[in-house]
Amino acid sequence: MNSISTENRKTLMLFSGRAYPDLADEIGAALGVAPTPTDIFEFASGEVMVRYKESVRGSDAFVIQSMSTPINTWLVETLIMVDALKRGSAKRITVVLPFYPYARQDKKHRGREPISARLTADLFKTAGANRILTVDLHTAQIQGFFDGPVDHLFAMDILARYIENRYAGRPMAVVAPDSGRVRVAERWTDRLGGCPLAFIHKTRDPLTPNEVVANRVVGDVDGRVCLIVDDMIDTGTTICRAAEILHDAGAADVLVASTHAVLSDPATERLRNSKISEVVVTNTLPIPAEKKLDKITVLSIAPLLARAIREVFDDGSVTTLFGGLS
Repeated sequence: MNSISTENRKTLMLFSGRAYPDLADEIGAALGVAPTPTDIFEFASGEVMVRYKESVRGSDAFVIQSMSTPINTWLVETLIMVDALKRGSAKRITVVLPFYPYARQDKKHRGREPISARLTADLFKTAGANRILTVDLHTAQIQGFFDGPVDHLFAMDILARYIENRYAGRPMAVVAPDSGRVRVAERWTDRLGGCPLAFIHKTRDPLTPNEVVANRVVGDVDGRVCLIVDDMIDTGTTICRAAEILHDAGAADVLVASTHAVLSDPATERLRNSKISEVVVTNTLPIPAEKKLDKITVLSIAPLLARAIREVFDDGSVTTLFGGLS
C-alpha cells in the first residue's frame, strides 16, 4: 500500500487598514511580506465594504490598523476586516493595534458611565479576532479585557536608546507628569542607570475633559535635564504646564518622551510655544504634515512590531524577546 505524505505549511499574511498604510508597508518590508491587496471603500451611506483580492483560507492573518482620527471610522473598518477574514476561513487572526482605542476609558469614574476599553475588546472578540498585539497600553489592566492572548509591547527601549545617545553625559532626572505615571517613570530611571525621579503634583476636574491644574514639582530637578515620560500626548496641556513648573524649579532643560503622538488640537501650537526643547515620539500614529515641528523627533515602531509578529507566527515567546516586559 502506497503512503501519501502531506506537509502543513503556515502562511503569514498582512492586511492594512486605511488609517496608516505607510506603517503597514514598513512592517511588511521588515518581514519581507507585502500587505495583501485589499479593496476597501465606502458606500454613499457611509457603510464600509471590505474584500480581499487573494485567498485567505488557512492563513495566519495580521490586521494592522493605527487608531488615529477619525477613530470610530477606523475601529469599524477594522472590525469589518476581521469579520471578512473569519468568513474567508483564516486560521488565526491577530489584530495589531499600535495605539489601542478608548484606552483611557478603562474604568468608571462616576455612575452611569461606560467602560469603553472593555467594550472595544469585546467587539474585536465578537468580530473574530483570536489575538491582540498592541504597544504601551494606558493601563495594563486592559490586557484582561480581551478573552484571548494579548501581546503588550513597550517602546521604552526605542525611546531610551535615543535619549541616552543624544544627551549622554548630562545630569538627568526622569519626571512623571502626575502621580499615576510614577510607576512608568520608575522603570525609566532603572533603564537610564538610576537617575533621580520626580513627579508633578496636579489635580484634575472629572467633569472637564483634558483640563488639569499642575501645582508643584516633587523631587530634585535643579540643574538637571528633565525627561517627562508619558504614554501619549493628546492636547499637550499636561506636559506643557509641567515644563513651566520644571523650569521654575531650576531645570536646565526639559525633554518629553512619549509613545503615542495623538496631538489633538491645539497640541502643536502649545508645543511650539512651550519651554520643551525636544519631544521624542514613535510612529504608532501618523503625524500630519501640518502638525510636524522641528522639535518633534519621530522614531519608528515598525521593527518592534515586525519582530513581535514574526514571533507570534513562529509560535515563539514574545515575552522572552522583549525582556520579560510583554
